[in-house]
Amino acid sequence: MKNSIFLFLITLVFLHFGCLQDSSSSQSSIDLDNFTLSDLKSPVGSGGEPNLFVSEQGEVYLSWVEYVNDTTDALMFSKIENDVWTDPTEIARGSDWFVNWADFPSLVVYKNNDQHMAAHWLQKRAEGTYDYDVHIAQSKDGGKNWSESFIIHTDGVAAEHGFVTMLPQDGGKIFAAWLDGRFTKVEGEEAAHDSHDDHGHGGGGAMTLRTATFDIEGNLSDEKELDHRICDCCQTAAVVTPKKTLVAYRDRSVDEIRDISFVQKTNEGWSSPSLVHADNWNIAGCPVNGPALTNLNNDIAIAWFTAVEEKPKVNVSFYNNEITSFEKPIRIDSGNPLGRVGIELFDDFAMVSWLEQVGENAEIKLAQVFSNKEKPKTITLSKSSTSRRSGFPQIEKTEDKLIFAWTVSVGKKSTVHTAFWKFK
Repeated sequence: MKNSIFLFLITLVFLHFGCLQDSSSSQSSIDLDNFTLSDLKSPVGSGGEPNLFVSEQGEVYLSWVEYVNDTTDALMFSKIENDVWTDPTEIARGSDWFVNWADFPSLVVYKNNDQHMAAHWLQKRAEGTYDYDVHIAQSKDGGKNWSESFIIHTDGVAAEHGFVTMLPQDGGKIFAAWLDGRFTKVEGEEAAHDSHDDHGHGGGGAMTLRTATFDIEGNLSDEKELDHRICDCCQTAAVVTPKKTLVAYRDRSVDEIRDISFVQKTNEGWSSPSLVHADNWNIAGCPVNGPALTNLNNDIAIAWFTAVEEKPKVNVSFYNNEITSFEKPIRIDSGNPLGRVGIELFDDFAMVSWLEQVGENAEIKLAQVFSNKEKPKTITLSKSSTSRRSGFPQIEKTEDKLIFAWTVSVGKKSTVHTAFWKFK
């Protein structure tokens, strides 16, 4: 009997160390020293504004705006099958869309049902340049057919609405957060985009951050204002973890301090806004440079751009669950970043992408940032441009690879390049 117990304990020890060895081996293989970029033939013709999404089932989707002609645009999507993009599928098209290099459409897939999908785009409501709504269409058959679109915000005001983040939740719902300009308009007056007096756009109020959820039938719920005064045209970011929902965005104080803030929802409800870090960036206009968030189960990390005293930086911070806030930031750029960040999280480090100015041109950088404050490792992912047309590079993670998408502009033509790094 004693011998049996002894052998059983020895077996457990070997199993334990075997698991540790497997974990260590897997972790050590995810190293930028082993980086090899593999090209994915892009499904995009003449287009831009790419966005990536990985479903709960691990399928990778690319959405983008196809420039059909001088007056018409189409929202398209494709997904990866056997390391190849499927033929493009059209979601919607229009001649009255608001197409912007920084405020791009997106596509998400519902949890527990990969046939249910939702996609959003921006569509003009009135004659004003920045009077447009967030339209959402849905599919119940994996993207073959799409419903008539609905508008997620219920204010009915001809004003700016955009910079949307959508994420699937449990219970058959999609979470959405967006910038909402319902208070920026004085009746009968067009809002002057990026005019930043003490009262916000066009003599009205400030831009707000709002949220709502919807189901596959388009039923809205949980509508709420999360912050009454925020920056006017920076991207939002969000994560849904088993314990909370967290939204990050660029805030705006009455003194024009535009640092990154976050709000979080737990069982007790939504929190008040808190700073990720007090950068104290005072800037009179919107920098069009929002944060990026990622999570791995209950762990969260954030990347963002700041330029206090005209000294640009890209920072990364890891969320501390004990203090329910973010730790001291880690600077990762090479000295002259343009921002436009992306981030994905692994067990004890994050992979972060951003645009770095190099001479008169730019490069897309990728850094491995460790939570233990070890010096980040950095490589160049691709050459790029400093122009707005180069857009916001995208990064997403699956179990065995990182997927990248970015806009390439040559002359007047723009298209999307895609690639992957298989780290296992």
